[in-house]
Amino acid sequence: MSASRTTGAEGMTTSYGFSTVSGVEEKQARVNDVFHRVAERYDLMNDLMSGGLHRAWKSAMVGWLAPSRRPGWRFVDVAGGTGDIAFRIVEASGGQASGTVLDINASMLAVGAERAVKRGLAERLAFVEGNAEALGLPDDTFDAYTIAFGIRNVPRIDLALAEAYRVLKPGGRFLCLEFSEVDLPGLDKLYDLWSFKAIPAIGGAIAKDRDSYQYLVESIRRFPNQANFAAMIRKAGFERVQHRNLTGGIAAIHSGWKI
Repeated sequence: MSASRTTGAEGMTTSYGFSTVSGVEEKQARVNDVFHRVAERYDLMNDLMSGGLHRAWKSAMVGWLAPSRRPGWRFVDVAGGTGDIAFRIVEASGGQASGTVLDINASMLAVGAERAVKRGLAERLAFVEGNAEALGLPDDTFDAYTIAFGIRNVPRIDLALAEAYRVLKPGGRFLCLEFSEVDLPGLDKLYDLWSFKAIPAIGGAIAKDRDSYQYLVESIRRFPNQANFAAMIRKAGFERVQHRNLTGGIAAIHSGWKI
């Protein structure tokens, strides 16, 4: 993988891809701008960038979560503006689960809320604008906290993990799906070639926004690897921390419990 990759959280607060910004406020503003620009074509671009694999990865995450079918089971999906994970959770629960979809980006939330209405799931889901570092939600409220392909865009990941722990009920579960570090020889070189040559070009052609997808590719290489992110989850207080690699480590699901 790229030499610019970090293995811990160092540098994440002031990194914007491979560039360095002045601080948290500038990073958050620039990330917000990226997702305002890509919101309308976000899911289409995920299909093109991953060859549709992101759908299987998300299904694997929800399958591992195994949401309860009992009435009153609640979840919060953070950085989940377009609703992709939330819809899967509600459907996997047989329509019993209810959730809060929280995202810092109003454009992404607008896409998700519109999709929820079309799917007949609007009564099961609330779409809320908020910050992963300070959720603005009550303590000990949710049975599950999920976040997919979002935590690497949070400037202070330790604060986001602390908030996840705070809002979960005792016995609640944290699940995070994120791009990670490839562990198959040969695949890493193919993946780098695809990432740095093809994805920005696809972003330019389809979304008319090469720069945003260049950032997204670079942000993956700046995110902590599997072992170091697991250590951060433990430090936040979670127990029984595990991870499962997907497609040779291109992505990984991390799990932890609030005991």
